Amino acid sequence: MHVTASVEAPPATGVAAARALDAVKTYGSGTAAVHALAGVSVVFPAHRFTAIMGPSGSGKSTLMQCVAGLDRLTSGSAFIGETPLSALDKTKLTLLRRDHLGFIFQQYNLIPSLSARENMLLPLSLARTKPDMEWFQSVVATVGMSEQLDRLPSQLSGGQQQRVAVARALIPRPELIFADEPTGALDTRTGIEILSFMRKAVDDHGQTIVMVTHDPHAAAFSDHVLFLADGRIVDEMSDPTAERVLDRMKRFEG
Repeated sequence: MHVTASVEAPPATGVAAARALDAVKTYGSGTAAVHALAGVSVVFPAHRFTAIMGPSGSGKSTLMQCVAGLDRLTSGSAFIGETPLSALDKTKLTLLRRDHLGFIFQQYNLIPSLSARENMLLPLSLARTKPDMEWFQSVVATVGMSEQLDRLPSQLSGGQQQRVAVARALIPRPELIFADEPTGALDTRTGIEILSFMRKAVDDHGQTIVMVTHDPHAAAFSDHVLFLADGRIVDEMSDPTAERVLDRMKRFEG
């Protein structure tokens, strides 16, 4: 049965594509409690590329997952546009993610029985929406997968599978894309190509990207870097370079 419920779309323009206010995420209780987020307030500007960095256990992936509606905060608020995620039931939250957000994960999360083409078009198929074929072909050509569209994931290399995952996130033209270590399992050349395409999506098509990464070279493709430690934002950097990011990370680790 086709679900017809709807969620108000995030604004096409505006200051914030997403934001968090006093975000707290706690796992466990009592002396065993772990505070993955310890009161984070942050704005992710529309039409910008933001990177989130920090050591293992700093809360960077938890922050992204809670702002993206993939996990619930213990307290505080998360918003997509002006929509408070806490006000949405499970169905409306699913529809919001499906219709307005894109996701790129290091694990690819491709459906093994579907071809590369079918995996790329899966979000639109679930929404029963026809693709813009000109845009589809442009994305496919940019990620270099025009000759592999009929292949199954098992017939593709890891880099090709990640290209499919990136295309799947971009083809529906979501207002906001969340990427969790999108190039972590890729060789350097493929990673640079993927990051360059993500940068182009922001610059040329006005999309918004929030990316979690541990790689200073990946962060250098962003407009702004947030640094997390112990569940808090402890620093930030505009117009980053790999060298500046690496230097900043060394200071945190020291």
